[in-house]
Amino acid sequence: MQPTTHADTHVQASHHEEPGFWRQYIFSTDHKVIGVQYGITGLLFLFSGLCLMSVMRWQLANPGVGVPIIGNLLFHALGESMVSKAGVISPDLYNAFGAMHGTIMVFLAIVPLAFGAFGNFVTPLQIGAPDMTFPRVNMVSYQFYFMGGVLMLASFFIPGGAAKSGWTSYSPLATIADMNLRPNGQTFWIIGMVCLISSSLLGAVNFITTIIQLRAKGLSWMRLPFFCWAQFVTAFLLLLAFPPLEAAAVLQLMDNLLRTSFFLPTGLVVSGQALHISGGGSPLLWQHLFWFLAHPEVYVLILPGMGIVTEIIANNTRKPIWGYRSMVYSILTFGFLSFIVWAHHMYLTGMGTRIATFFQTTTMMISIPSVVILTALFISLWGGSIRINTPMLFALGFLPMFGIGGLTGLPLGFNASDIYLHDTYYVIAHFHYIVAPGTIFALFAGIYYWYPKITGRMMNEFWGKVHFALSFIFMNAVFMPMFIQGFAGMSRRLYDGGQTYARSGDVIGLSPEIIGLNTNVAHAVWALGLAQVPFIINFFWSINRGKKITSDNPWDATTLEWQTPTPPPHGNFDKPLEVFRGPYEYSVPGKSRDFTPQNEPDQPEPVTHGNPVRS
Repeated sequence: MQPTTHADTHVQASHHEEPGFWRQYIFSTDHKVIGVQYGITGLLFLFSGLCLMSVMRWQLANPGVGVPIIGNLLFHALGESMVSKAGVISPDLYNAFGAMHGTIMVFLAIVPLAFGAFGNFVTPLQIGAPDMTFPRVNMVSYQFYFMGGVLMLASFFIPGGAAKSGWTSYSPLATIADMNLRPNGQTFWIIGMVCLISSSLLGAVNFITTIIQLRAKGLSWMRLPFFCWAQFVTAFLLLLAFPPLEAAAVLQLMDNLLRTSFFLPTGLVVSGQALHISGGGSPLLWQHLFWFLAHPEVYVLILPGMGIVTEIIANNTRKPIWGYRSMVYSILTFGFLSFIVWAHHMYLTGMGTRIATFFQTTTMMISIPSVVILTALFISLWGGSIRINTPMLFALGFLPMFGIGGLTGLPLGFNASDIYLHDTYYVIAHFHYIVAPGTIFALFAGIYYWYPKITGRMMNEFWGKVHFALSFIFMNAVFMPMFIQGFAGMSRRLYDGGQTYARSGDVIGLSPEIIGLNTNVAHAVWALGLAQVPFIINFFWSINRGKKITSDNPWDATTLEWQTPTPPPHGNFDKPLEVFRGPYEYSVPGKSRDFTPQNEPDQPEPVTHGNPVRS
């Protein structure tokens, strides 16, 4: 299919009457403003998710001890049923914090940042488009996301508090928890998820259509920047995987409010009392529908991060990405295989050996594309004229951290080993190495890299490097000990940090050394939170005080987003675009510069006579 962007579209879009404040910043249809809206909102949710984790780690390290300062605030905000006067959080509030931490970080922070913020701001610029195909749909997508986030946070302040059934919302627990309260936190969670899913579906349709239809003249598929390929595949994952969960959420909402039994089995007994329900439902049906989304969701988290890292590594090694086509084919393979591995989360449900063997096999197969992409990025570093700046440091930090996360996931893909490791802290460590020092490092790299294009100023390099160094150290200090706790069998859902199962007399459980690691992890979590202070100050200080860039292309990059004015105007480009080459033409022999932008016409080489001089 040929791209259909027209030159007159760019020219006409750049000449229009400026909208007022509300239309320009609140109800904007400009993809760049919407990208910034997603970015700021996602960062706020990321910070709130970190705060929830900090309180949870205090509880695990100091069971029965009130949370300093914050405990008193929580008592006045949530009431004595959730927090004691001494500031000790209840088991119910701990469960609510756990459920909302996972929900906020995955659905309200990382996905909106990776897909909504960077995707919205960068993708149309990289393909030479004046905007997204459906600007109003783009605006509504953000509004659904914002409404979903508000509902999630508001659930803390209703009777009974927020959802307590984990970020997976497993039935029947999600229905029987607080079932005497209508509506309850679980109801808010489901309605909020419906809003978030609707937001993602609208965004996915928009991204797919935009990348197919609005590419600049000459921008063929194999000339697309790898970041655009990552967003394209991510959009398909969202479009195909989210509808089953949205349908399941509506069915679970009916179980909660209308007393249906889509996921409630016959003969359900709670606290010794038989529930009066129609029954006949299947809790496993919810798990299948949830994980059919939630495993592709892992790649929704990581693929945009891979795209960001690829752009930064190519730019800072000053050489083309090695194996670009192999990386493209790998990311397409990711997209296909991600839909046939979901049940490796469900080995403990008692599936037969034949079906378990199928999912073990596909799980091992899906590790191959990630190895290809990581290998290509490592090889791209070889022989490069590497520039060490803050975006590059975060991109380099991403590579081994994601590698650790991927390798530690292999034992979870096998039935025999997963039965032992399932629901232990090993799973927590594995998953967080993928999304914390993995995807979040990629997001930080992208913020530092595209910040000058958004604001016209650079973030401070010194404090950026301080931010990276501290984050790298404390990220590992937080999650590495969890592997040890997981091997020791510590459950991931213990309110008191394992004290219940501690070694006591003739009862052998978790050793004091294993439980003592909770204190070390808690200290690392609080240090990690403090390590974000340089970033927060740097981010806002640099908006008005950062070093002004002297060029629209301060990184000497080749892709189209750096060929626009800074910041890009409405309509993005002030002249028609045509693409003549691939995205990573760095250090081309015979060129006067070490980068050749995609839209720079080919110049005839001067004719020379005699034998060429060989070095």
